This record gives sequence, C-alpha cells and structure tokens, in this order.
Amino acid sequence: MLSGRRLLAAQDTRPPSVYAGNIIIEGLGGPEMDGGALSAAALADVRASGLSAAHLTVGEVGGMAPLAAFEKIVRSIASWEAEIDRHPEVLMRVRAATDIAAAKRAGRTGLIYGLQDGVAFEDDLDRLSALHQLGIRVIQPTYNRRNLLGDGCMEPADAGLSRTGIEAIERLNATGILVDLSHCGRRTAADAIAASKRPVAFTHSGCAAVAEHPRHRTDAELRAVAESGGVVGIFIMPYLARGKQPTAADVIAHIEHALRIAGSEHVSIGTDGYISPTRLTPEFIEKFREITRGRKAAGIAAPDETEEGYLFASDLNTPRRFETLGELLLARGHSADTVAKVLGGNLLRVFGAAWQPLQARPA
Repeated sequence: MLSGRRLLAAQDTRPPSVYAGNIIIEGLGGPEMDGGALSAAALADVRASGLSAAHLTVGEVGGMAPLAAFEKIVRSIASWEAEIDRHPEVLMRVRAATDIAAAKRAGRTGLIYGLQDGVAFEDDLDRLSALHQLGIRVIQPTYNRRNLLGDGCMEPADAGLSRTGIEAIERLNATGILVDLSHCGRRTAADAIAASKRPVAFTHSGCAAVAEHPRHRTDAELRAVAESGGVVGIFIMPYLARGKQPTAADVIAHIEHALRIAGSEHVSIGTDGYISPTRLTPEFIEKFREITRGRKAAGIAAPDETEEGYLFASDLNTPRRFETLGELLLARGHSADTVAKVLGGNLLRVFGAAWQPLQARPA
C-alpha cells in the first residue's frame, strides 16, 4: 500500500483530464447579463465553467432597419467591453486565435463577438470593416427569415444567396470573419460554402438524419462543411428531441452522427444557451413564455418552439456541461484526442483559419 506522501506524489504526476488539459470553446453561448451588467453569480459560473472561450451574440435578429441594428450592435459591444474591463480576472477579449490560448493559460474565459443576422450591413457592405474593428469575428448572413443577402431556414422559397449575399461572403473572407451558416436556408448554405474561400461553420445546429427540422443540417451539408475545412456545432435545443426538452443522450446522439458523417476534425459544440444553469422560477417561466410569444408574433420562430420547450437539458444544467459531455463521449469509447477536438480543438483551428485577413496570407 502506498504511504500518504507517496500517494499524493502519484496523484500529482497523473496527466490532466481531457477537460482540464485542453482548450474548451463554447461555439455559441456565454454569460447572461442582468440589467446591463454581469452579476456576481454569473461571473462565478463563468469561472467555474472552465471554458477557454465563448462565442456570444451581440446583435438583434430580423425585423429592424439596418442602421438601427448597427446601433444596437455598437451599444451591446460597448456593454461587453465594459464588463471585460471591470472583470479582467475572469474575462478576456478575443480578437485572434492566439488570444484563446492566452485565456486558457491565464485561467480566464475569452469572449468572441458574433452576429446571427446580416441585417446591420445588408444595405452597405462597407460596414463589415467597422464591425471587424469593433471585434466581430463570426457572422451569419441570415437568420430564420429572408433579408437582402439571402434566405433563412424558415423561408419556403429557399432562394439562396443574392448577388449582394455572395459579395458579403467574399468580404467576410477578406476581412477575417468566420462565415456561420447555422440559420441559413439549404440553398443559402450551399451557395455560401461554394463562394467561401475559407472554412465555414454551422456553429449551433443538429443533424436532420437524427431528427428532421429546418434548423438541422442534412448529411450532404455535414460533408460539405467538412470539405470546406469547417465545423458543425451541436446545440442543446428541443429540436434535437422533436420538440421535447432534450437530454444529454439526445445531444450525444447528434454529436455521434456528426462524427460519423463529417469526421472527428469537423464537429464541435455550440449550446445556444447561457453558461449559468437555468432555474425554473415563476419569473423565468413567465419571461420564457413572453419571449416565445414575441418570436412567433415577429415571424422568426421555428417549428417546435413552445412555451414549455425550455432551451436546456436538465442533466446538463451546470456551468461544466462540456465536461459532462466529454466524459460521456469517453465512456462510449471515443478517444481522448477526438473528445479534445470536439470540446474546442476543432473550433480553435477553424477560428485560426478564418480570422487571418485574406490579403495577409502568403502567396
């Protein structure tokens, strides 16, 4: 039997876990602001999460004039920048892939700004340069509905990208912003993959072969994004379970299907939720109902959005849900290398490839 001292020494020499020893990236999600600021509880959850970086949305979606949308983005970024400055021991700003590695080393969480709709620049693509200067690093050309760039996944016509939309993809490539196609219609996504000279991503989606839904991607789309060098991120939404509140098993089923079709180099996780666990208080339930009704009234809701279809998995309702998913994947026989890629390595590679300005690349 080992003595206490020898036992401690043996424990100290064990390699770190897949979760602790690697970069972990939330492909879509982040801290939740309360009244324009992060609470002490939210900050504690960020620190507890162990996330190296999180891609969060800083703009509105649909139903807004372009300049009004642009103004909201600027105000939102200003709020997040102020939070980073107030809490440098917890948060970092991310402008390059190397910043994510720096956040990991410092034990902090880097924040990556992204947009889920191109409405803020649909009438003036020159605004993309300003958005990049403000820190935007991920952009979806469309949300669920149509805009001047192309069709979202809820448009029955599925008309694809407009000529302006194709030019927007070219501008995103040249500027160094990742093209995210999560809410795009099938043809819009195909057009964007064909037009892009950089890897593209579905940062938060599911697999249509496991559960058919407009927000999920077909096997052909999974293969196409893999061939671009990009990634497909699996979210935690009721759509995974055909409208029911999802479980960890549902998330794993979609991750494993994506791994079979796209390969271990091209799968990630983007929960589409907050880092903090959800508490089903009466206030939360009423607020969720109001948001759901508002989305339906605005025409931006997707099928299976209900007032009881909460956007979290009860058995993953913790700041360290990525760790739980990693352990479940390991238990099912996936290698530590594959799990490390899914938890963050693949997104780190894609960010590095997408964010370097095209004109700066060597000939």
